[in-house]
Amino acid sequence: MASSLAPGLPEPWHWAAALCGLYLLYRLSTFYLRYKELQRAFSAFPGPKRHWLYGNAHEFTQDGKHLDVLAGYAKQYEFAFPMWLSNFFPTLLITHPDYAKAVLSRQDPKDNFAYRFITPWIGKGLLILSGQKWLQHRKLLTPGFHYDVLKPYIRVMSESVNVMLDKWEGMIMEQKSVELFHHVSLMTLDTIMKCAFSYESNCQMEGENDYIKAVFDISYLVDYRFHHVPYHSDFIFHLSPLGFRFRKALKIAHEHTDKVIKKRQESLKQESELEKVKKKRHLDFLDILLCAKDENGHGLSNEDLQAEVDTFMFGGHDTTASGISWILYCLAKYPEHQEKCREEIRDVLGDRRTVEWEDLGKLPYTTMCIKESMRLYPPVPGVARELKEPITFCDGRSLPKGAVTIINIYCINRCPSTWDNPEVFDPLRFSPDNPSKRHSHSFLPFSAGSRNCIGQNFAMNELKVAIALTLQRYELFPHPDKEPLQVPQLVLRSLNGIYLNMKKIQEES
Repeated sequence: MASSLAPGLPEPWHWAAALCGLYLLYRLSTFYLRYKELQRAFSAFPGPKRHWLYGNAHEFTQDGKHLDVLAGYAKQYEFAFPMWLSNFFPTLLITHPDYAKAVLSRQDPKDNFAYRFITPWIGKGLLILSGQKWLQHRKLLTPGFHYDVLKPYIRVMSESVNVMLDKWEGMIMEQKSVELFHHVSLMTLDTIMKCAFSYESNCQMEGENDYIKAVFDISYLVDYRFHHVPYHSDFIFHLSPLGFRFRKALKIAHEHTDKVIKKRQESLKQESELEKVKKKRHLDFLDILLCAKDENGHGLSNEDLQAEVDTFMFGGHDTTASGISWILYCLAKYPEHQEKCREEIRDVLGDRRTVEWEDLGKLPYTTMCIKESMRLYPPVPGVARELKEPITFCDGRSLPKGAVTIINIYCINRCPSTWDNPEVFDPLRFSPDNPSKRHSHSFLPFSAGSRNCIGQNFAMNELKVAIALTLQRYELFPHPDKEPLQVPQLVLRSLNGIYLNMKKIQEES
């Protein structure tokens, strides 16, 4: 058959192939030029030697030594140092408060490269959003953490903590030790569901919890994927057994939050319940999401609603569980401070098994111990930012637009140029007399700047309640054979669990 094209003109598929080739050449040249730009910029920052293929990715181990390696580099390279995932994706690990302040005082978005791995889970909620939409959601949700909203939660927190402590009483009759993280996670999940989502949960008494296990799996897989370059490809990851495991965990996590949303939506269809909500001076978190309207009278889309619930279900239980678990570990490790906290708690609570709002401000030494524990073991070990504009740091070194920085909170909280004897547990660092002497960005358990943790007051209240009621009832001891191995997986966990020995304190007759 004769060609319909004029003689001498190429076939259409030749045109298509040529255009694809030109596009591929354009992408490769753009990638190469960008790589050379980043290589020049990062060359100003000395750092650990990198492998010709892996970069520094092989140093991100899951053997409990990862953070120690980074802390060693932080001492060797002042302010910051580059870490490369393969030899093409550099990030600047910031380990000094001056550099952290320079980045966190800006309005840079979260790093799309790092955070895209958790987007299938928590969607584009407050943690991921940037720009005007982030600002709208932040303003919308801030009233959910108002003083008057948080105040009645203290009694709910006390009830949830006491359920956990009652369980421990039965456990230590058979065995001295308790693995904290699992039980504390159930307690904080119970608390956030009751407080923020008006959902009566019995998760602490149900034994194995599918949602808690799903969150653990997702956290592990996101961290594993980030540090293994081949799995950066969605195609490769989704075809792998890890991808199957990830999708299975996602399904469980989303079913859990969807059930919470639908139950509240159904209750709001009842006129009596809706009237109750309308009469509230301050709405709780889920009520805000369900009742919110923009200037055109439109509520949040189902996608936005699901994203915010997934975000706060995770953030409201997992980070707090990490904080409580490591604080109790520190107090077990340093019994002299544990006893001082206990004496203070007894003076405030007496025999009461419930903490009241007014009690929270009467626990200064306990609060100092909580902060010192979070300095050494921050629940969120690091946060990432993608620079939307070039930046020049205090020492004159610069990074271009689009470069990725990781504010390593773990290293900043232990920075030797900021903290005297940073490895020593010393609660007096947080004495009311000391804050003026500290760098504003030397202690970042809740990050800093405009994108700091919106729920930090809720979290601090829960930490105080949990620590106070636990020390009131139990004496804590380190487990002699199970020293926890720290692993950063979205939150700070332990590779081998956090085990403590416990002894119930006998009540005076």
